[in-house]
Amino acid sequence: MKYPEYAKVGDKKYKINTDFRVALECSKISQDTTIGNTERTLAIIYKLFGKEGLDATNDYEALKDIAIKYLNCGKELPNGNDKPDMDYEEDEGYIRSSFQYDYKYDPYEQEYCHWFKFFNDLNNLSNSEMGSCCVLNRVRNLRNYDLSKIKDPKEREKIRKAKESVALKKYKKEVKLTQQQLESMERLNELVGL
Repeated sequence: MKYPEYAKVGDKKYKINTDFRVALECSKISQDTTIGNTERTLAIIYKLFGKEGLDATNDYEALKDIAIKYLNCGKELPNGNDKPDMDYEEDEGYIRSSFQYDYKYDPYEQEYCHWFKFFNDLNNLSNSEMGSCCVLNRVRNLRNYDLSKIKDPKEREKIRKAKESVALKKYKKEVKLTQQQLESMERLNELVGL
């Protein structure tokens, strides 16, 4: 499969810095709320297209659109309301282990890996409730598990604690229930037969 190497704006071709680590940096930049929208856009243009892209002020809008499409591997953006179940930085260890388990290579140890290859491999890691499943997808499945499906309070608490132990730090909210709230929940469970 041929992956994109250049972006074309009018008659001008810009070489894309296609290594997956650059795309991960761009992802981190795009989520950094400490810098303004213009600075984020310029930083991403610079990371992907270098000084040549940064110097092409007339092409900024087109390069921004190309960057968004490139970083999403040509796919539609997911719904912004969905809570992420993975973070490239926080889950690096799980990603490494999963790539090693499924593909017998660690992308972080390779000198170069195209973003599209990394993204495709990441999205095709083993994920099966019946059979083998890589560690990253086991963690993601646990993060997404709906606790309301568990009727037994002890089992629900056990799974809740497991979910908490693998929760993404930037989305983790510590919820402390009072003794009265816990007792009310138990009474409610008894009333509805759980």
